[in-house]
Amino acid sequence: MRPPFRLGTSGYSFDDWRGAFYPPGTSGSGMLPFYAREFDVVEINSTHYRIMAPSSSAGMVARTPEGFGFAVKLHSGMTHAMDAGDAQWRAFSEMLEPFREAGRLECLLAQFPFAFRCSESSLARVGEIVGRCAPVPLAVEFRHDSWYADGLAGIEAAASSGAAPVSVDLPALPGLPPRVPVGGSPFGYVRFHGRNARDWWGGGTLRYDYGYSEEELRSWLPGLSDLSGRAGKVFIFFNNCHGAQAVDSARMMRGLLEGGA
Repeated sequence: MRPPFRLGTSGYSFDDWRGAFYPPGTSGSGMLPFYAREFDVVEINSTHYRIMAPSSSAGMVARTPEGFGFAVKLHSGMTHAMDAGDAQWRAFSEMLEPFREAGRLECLLAQFPFAFRCSESSLARVGEIVGRCAPVPLAVEFRHDSWYADGLAGIEAAASSGAAPVSVDLPALPGLPPRVPVGGSPFGYVRFHGRNARDWWGGGTLRYDYGYSEEELRSWLPGLSDLSGRAGKVFIFFNNCHGAQAVDSARMMRGLLEGGA
């Protein structure tokens, strides 16, 4: 792959990946080493639900080779419930320490919910979280299209606070963001969630049951090239994890990028 792009999946530890990606019978502890044979970065999403012990982070570092990177998602209390206090932030920071010590922590990810609309108070919250995460860079994903209004005014305001805006690929549904490249400093960050419009609202994990076509991924190549030109580095993560479709999509995108198509 050309150097500007770091490509992987949003999570790696899924039971339904056995047989589809992992060999049948692969243990939970054996998944990450197998994953790291093919990808050099992973987005850890489980931290959205539970803050791991530092020993778990250290184990991830030990099971992956030098140069393998981690992007870690903030806990829901920090981006959804908004009730995270100092103790929770301290526990989150302690969890990150093994990644930091090994030089493997690429960035953090704050994914805000659909209800998080662009406003002065929301921008203040983004700035507060950026400050909490510093000096680790923070990527921010917005799920409501109000952030994209008025010539991307909300996106640009978030970027001015020090956050790296996330480009998203989502179903074309009212209120959801458009599929456009945004941000670019200090890096580009793109998340592919799938385009399962039928199950997006109320479908639970089925919302991510979607396999991208080559044509759909190819349509992103100009935007990815633009992001790499602005940032020098672009993270690309596939979150259409149902049935290991994220792996298939990542492989397809890698082929497109390597081919320069």
